[in-house]
Amino acid sequence: MAAKFFSNPIISTSVLSGLLALTTAGFAQRNETKANDSNTPLHLLQPDYPVPYGIVKKENIIKDLDRIHAYLNKVTPTAFVDSKTGKPVTDLTKIDQNTALQKGDYRIVSYEWGVTYSAMLLASKATGDPKFKEYSDTRLKFIAESVPFFKKTSQEHADWGTAGPLRGLVDPHALDDCGAMCAAMIKATRAGTPGDFRPLINSHIDYILNKEHKLKDGTLARNRPQPNTIWLDDLFMAVPALAQMGKLTGEKKYYDEAVKQVLQISERMFNKSKGVYMHGWVEGMTEHPQFHWARANGWGILTKVELLDVLPANHPGRPKILALLQAHIKGLASYQSGSGFWHQLLDRNDSYLETSATAIYAYSIAKAINNGWVDGLAYAPMTLLAWNAVSTKINKEGQVEGTCVGTGMGFDPAFYFHRPISPFAAHGYGPVIMAGAEVINLLNNKSFEINDSSVQLLQKK
Repeated sequence: MAAKFFSNPIISTSVLSGLLALTTAGFAQRNETKANDSNTPLHLLQPDYPVPYGIVKKENIIKDLDRIHAYLNKVTPTAFVDSKTGKPVTDLTKIDQNTALQKGDYRIVSYEWGVTYSAMLLASKATGDPKFKEYSDTRLKFIAESVPFFKKTSQEHADWGTAGPLRGLVDPHALDDCGAMCAAMIKATRAGTPGDFRPLINSHIDYILNKEHKLKDGTLARNRPQPNTIWLDDLFMAVPALAQMGKLTGEKKYYDEAVKQVLQISERMFNKSKGVYMHGWVEGMTEHPQFHWARANGWGILTKVELLDVLPANHPGRPKILALLQAHIKGLASYQSGSGFWHQLLDRNDSYLETSATAIYAYSIAKAINNGWVDGLAYAPMTLLAWNAVSTKINKEGQVEGTCVGTGMGFDPAFYFHRPISPFAAHGYGPVIMAGAEVINLLNNKSFEINDSSVQLLQKK
């Protein structure tokens, strides 16, 4: 079909012309005025913004977060069933190879849901509403209480081959299995969530430190899609858990390892001239194709924010991590679109606008402003713009739209350009909840004004 299409120059030209017209229309100013300078103050005319523009209202953010919570609470059940009969399994002493989690819209033990649990804890603190924390508490407690049964059964019945629906937590084989969930469990422990999470936490930290594949210098790596490949995503899949473990135990070795990973990965993958990261680095390549995928950059900036949030002020690596964060925020700011979103490939304006990355940036930059790590005068208005953009992607059911689905690594632009989007891409929910919560904190910490039609941070006099 594709070959036939492009073999006809008349069809291809007309279609391409139509696409060009649509693209041009999308970027054109659409509210040309007939007024003139002598009868109207033209600079005060209302622009035709593609997303809401102005000072964000906390009550609107809370309504958005409430809607997301109501949806997720409904579609992420905490129960086991027999996968063959569909009947509930309530006695965990009788689980077998057919025992499965009751299906909802999302998997409650994925790394994406580790982000969501952390986000719900943050939302509860920012809004003062306990229901967000209760969402995480209920599911994390359910998981912690269930794991020992599946671990025991997997040891007694090796012929079953797995530890059932909790196998990634019981026996992790990748950072995706355990890193974000581990960080969430440590945060929950620190927040007073009931449940014995320490066995899982210890197991997951051991996996990150001692079992995950690494390069000779100790840098986290994978053997896909090529041998000894560094994924930018893996910063987030490992470092926040290590940093939280440092906070939980007070042991410097966890902070040291977290800082080491950020610096060694950034040395290879951070493009200083652009201020953003490439998605992948392969040890065996003489050239390293740079595809600046938005969500991977999100994981990168989120990692630095998470690390700085708990890294002791006197840690020798702190100045370097802070400088990296500041450079990354400066680079990302240069790529924000006029709609408030960022593109799927940051430096390719012909790639689509993506929700999850935009939400991660909104959270991370708001957090950086709130902690005094970057200049709020420079970055607060663009952060509100980013939230305004994200808020348009929360539909009436509470689903988050416009999120790129799970993505591996490619070395050609088409791979990234044409990744599908879906409201069932779990990657969007935690970031959007985090962004809303931290923007609430920003609004509590700072005051804004409209000055000559633009959003400005109000300076204290």
